[in-house]
Amino acid sequence: MSTIDPKIQRLYERREQAKQGGGADRVEKQHKQGKLTARERIDLLLDSGSFRELDMFVTHRATDFGMEDKKYLGDSVVTGWGTIEGRLTYVFSQDFTVFGGSLSQVHAEKILKVMGLALKNGAPIIGLNDSGGARIQEGVVSLGGYADIFLQNTLASGVIPQISAIMGPCAGGAVYSPALTDFIFMVKNSSYMFVTGPDVVKTVTHEDVTLEELGGASVHNSKSGVAHFAADNEADCLYMIRKLLSYLPQNNMEDPLFLKTQDDPLRMEEALNSIVPDSPNKPYDIKEAIQLIVDDGQFFEVHEHFAMNIVVGFARLGGHSIGIVAQQPQVLAGVLDIDSSEKAARFIRFCDCFNVPIITFEDVPGFLPGIGQEHGGVIRSGAKLLYAYCETTVPKITVITRKAYGGAYCVMNSKHIRGDLNLAWPTAEIAVMGPDGAVNIIFRDDLRKAEDPVARKAELVAMYREKFANPYVAAEWGYIDDVIEPKETRPRLINALEMLQNKRDSNPPKKHGNIPL
Repeated sequence: MSTIDPKIQRLYERREQAKQGGGADRVEKQHKQGKLTARERIDLLLDSGSFRELDMFVTHRATDFGMEDKKYLGDSVVTGWGTIEGRLTYVFSQDFTVFGGSLSQVHAEKILKVMGLALKNGAPIIGLNDSGGARIQEGVVSLGGYADIFLQNTLASGVIPQISAIMGPCAGGAVYSPALTDFIFMVKNSSYMFVTGPDVVKTVTHEDVTLEELGGASVHNSKSGVAHFAADNEADCLYMIRKLLSYLPQNNMEDPLFLKTQDDPLRMEEALNSIVPDSPNKPYDIKEAIQLIVDDGQFFEVHEHFAMNIVVGFARLGGHSIGIVAQQPQVLAGVLDIDSSEKAARFIRFCDCFNVPIITFEDVPGFLPGIGQEHGGVIRSGAKLLYAYCETTVPKITVITRKAYGGAYCVMNSKHIRGDLNLAWPTAEIAVMGPDGAVNIIFRDDLRKAEDPVARKAELVAMYREKFANPYVAAEWGYIDDVIEPKETRPRLINALEMLQNKRDSNPPKKHGNIPL
């Protein structure tokens, strides 16, 4: 029987030691909280057996406060690469069992190394965050590590997809690395993000608030808009990340994957012909229309619970990955406001970064009026959405399903701001404003003199609606390229994407524009 070389044996032992993290007791505590360990998360995220670890034997260099006697191989983060559906992906996973996942100098160096590899090799980077923050024993050195990571996030932005999953605490300066990435996933009831915790909030503002109320998954997915996805558990979260990556290219120099589908590209959908109600004020669910149009009814929604008057997300048409932006008539009548404008603008800019064509389904009565909106900066926020559409050079197709009123008509990828193909359903209404408001202004004197103002107004509204509550005036000017039967939307969009697949467009040479932040 052969004996193992002592040097090889030592390697095995050190590898095993590194895999223990902070030890069995701390691993058990992590499991009791319903949380996986750093390596268990990586195993679920990546293809089985594909993970290759970096810096397994790194230890911290701190000597103050007795730290020289407290060292763990790999320190408090696991880094490396593997594959997701066979595609190269880089990952770092913070280990809460080692010093509470706190960020030390070497912790930061490990993250920077794997991020640098991702950037050089043009592949996504995924960060699994579970950390108590900066390692206090290392003082400003740990703060410097955060700043180094922030810079790397910024330089990688728009070059490779950056995805953050919050799997536990993420507080103080630590929140700004995820905030700089493209998408943030959170886990309900076990993850939270905030700049200052409940104790500081109580001291400064005298408000009593729990971790979950202050920065939990539901708060950041529905109120702040900081996070894009909320998962029921960690396994679900990691599955959703894999799903998201299927719609994205590896980097900004590639196109998204083309995946063949069994869904007929010429499929007509009769239900679309009756999805828009006869009454212009009656709502309908735009998601139902989207699911009838896209491949296999699969729509991967982003920011589902935030600013729900606009819908954004990924899908496929004829195998092509697309980004969808659509008004939701069921919420605030699909009006544009501060939050929906910013939500859509950011999504549009992401799609443009990574060569994902944008399909816009438009049914917008205008911008939300009110003191709160005006004082909150709806002009600036609306300009962000306008800027995003104007700047975008990927294929852009618009389908006006019903209302396209006022400035919102211009903003929502109109022909005037480089929309490549602008289609309308026969139910489209394209005008400066709705019939009631228009009649009140245009026929003010007429209504004042009328014997029966109510009857006269009804007559004038009907006349105005007959003239403008249709797509044909805009089509006469060439602002609408074609009016189509709703049921033929799917084949028309697929045909348009194939027509536009070699589109070339560019913006004037400049360092960068000055988006109205």
